[in-house]
Amino acid sequence: MDPNRTIERRRSSLLLLRLLVVVLLWSGLALGTFSVGSSPHRVLRDLLSEEQLLEAEDLSLALLQGGRMGPLSLPPDLPDLDPECRELLLDFGNSSAELTGCLVRGARPVRLCQTCYPLFQQVASRMDNISRAVGNSSESHSCARSLLMADRMQIVVILSEFFNSTWQKANCANCLTNKSEELSNSTVYFLNQFNHTLTCFENNLQGSTHSLQLRNYSEVCKNCREAYKTLSSLYSEMQKINERESKAEFGTHLCIDVEDAMNITRKLWSRTFNCSVPCSDTVPVIAVSVFILFLPVVFYLSSFLHSEQKKRKLILPKRLKSSTSFANIQENSN
Repeated sequence: MDPNRTIERRRSSLLLLRLLVVVLLWSGLALGTFSVGSSPHRVLRDLLSEEQLLEAEDLSLALLQGGRMGPLSLPPDLPDLDPECRELLLDFGNSSAELTGCLVRGARPVRLCQTCYPLFQQVASRMDNISRAVGNSSESHSCARSLLMADRMQIVVILSEFFNSTWQKANCANCLTNKSEELSNSTVYFLNQFNHTLTCFENNLQGSTHSLQLRNYSEVCKNCREAYKTLSSLYSEMQKINERESKAEFGTHLCIDVEDAMNITRKLWSRTFNCSVPCSDTVPVIAVSVFILFLPVVFYLSSFLHSEQKKRKLILPKRLKSSTSFANIQENSN
């Protein structure tokens, strides 16, 4: 539709409205409803209310549109979306809202990777659909152009970058399989051992009526020592494998779920319960330390016993040596 033609229609509608008002005013004066000396504004307020004026304007616009009620159609140059692009935008918005809610719910204690990875994959898939989709009109008016590059803010791009950055900082790829379709076996095993350790803590805390600060945690330290040692050893092994394979994108960290679970367990064990795990290699460590301490003593003692005490030899000068030999010859001749 031509914009100039639209403007002309609006002007015509206003003119028609004025004509309707004039007719109503004239009919009111002819019937003697209003006095000739009344103010025009007062007459207009008395004659038509604001709703009636708007209704009259809508009626005039409908008459100009050929009797069809409803708003005017938008000009084609306004940034309207194709139905396909609008559907893609709504799908991305719904998936983003679900992922945001999952991230907030899993913020403390951290459960981001193990609970939100299906939603993250869904958001990534919606973003790929927008990037590849082409609208119905032509290739130049693609959905990617309309949704990703049509304005300065680029809200869709900002949301997508936020989700990707959060996922990378959490290093969730380290907890998933290569295709990121499910949790890895090592992660599942670690989380099961973590839950088993927490269950052990909880079971051995039951029955105590004292406050948390005054409780005796000897039963926890005694009965849960093996569970804690297993979990700690498993975490150390996962760290070694991660460093060896160098799969982590941010340093050598494991995924945030595993790290947070281990941190929680260690704080409970050492700070809250004040437990400790005796080192099983204490005897070898002590033996090696004593051996290292005695190394200098052994060294100096062996040096003293095996060293030779060399005698000091008098070295005579050549002149003194020759005169001495001459004197000996003379004595022998006599």
